[in-house]
Amino acid sequence: MPPARTSSLCASCATVLRSQASGTPYTLRSFTTTAAPQSSPAQDQPRWKQTPPAMKMAFRLRPRPNQPEWKVNDQQAPLDEMYDSFLGHAGEAAQGQTGVESTKGRDLLPEEVKWLAITHKSFDHGRRGFNDRLAFLGKRIVYLQTSLALLRSPNPAPQVFTTKKERNNENINIFHHPALAGTENLTSFSKSQVLSPTRLARLAQSYGVDRVVRWKPKKAENLKGSGVETVLAHTVYSIIGALAMQRGGEVAARTARERILQPLGLR
Repeated sequence: MPPARTSSLCASCATVLRSQASGTPYTLRSFTTTAAPQSSPAQDQPRWKQTPPAMKMAFRLRPRPNQPEWKVNDQQAPLDEMYDSFLGHAGEAAQGQTGVESTKGRDLLPEEVKWLAITHKSFDHGRRGFNDRLAFLGKRIVYLQTSLALLRSPNPAPQVFTTKKERNNENINIFHHPALAGTENLTSFSKSQVLSPTRLARLAQSYGVDRVVRWKPKKAENLKGSGVETVLAHTVYSIIGALAMQRGGEVAARTARERILQPLGLR
């Protein structure tokens, strides 16, 4: 007969079996953790004021960077002043709409949307919402109004041909029609020159956007190297997008023409 096989049990299973045979209940070992208990968040605060508790980590994995702590605005008064300065009289196009008490910039958007439009995704790791989708819509609106303004701009000076061969080619190959006037201005280069991040950043600073925008620079001592111009231009687009979503395309288009393109030199 073949020898009987010996059964092998792990230590945990053997402990359970011995406890069952002796009638003693088996208790599992409890492990402790060093994580501090989280305080319950205030239920009446909106999302822009606090990080959602489900998105918080119990402890920090990375060491804190060796640089000054970057602080952002959390007061309502500077934000309202910025919207009043940015929108100006463009809010008159929204007069009579539901929920519009006055034509001031601060009254054209709800509180949550006003904070969302000036929040970059670098702030608080994007856990309080950010303005990428609003900026995408606003950029399309500003680009459309820029194209229309470039079509209305004066045509560039005609090229002067000196040789007889160049004059003959100019008379044969180029077709002129009044409906095509201004199309020479619609180039990607002209748009990039008008709406460069540097020019939009200067415009945003004149409206006070830089004092209320919520973002986290990579290096607090080097804002330009951290992309502050791109963040400010992004915020300008997101405000236009928020106006389009809340007050319609007419208000957003008028704001883009009067408060962005005209200060940049386009009529």
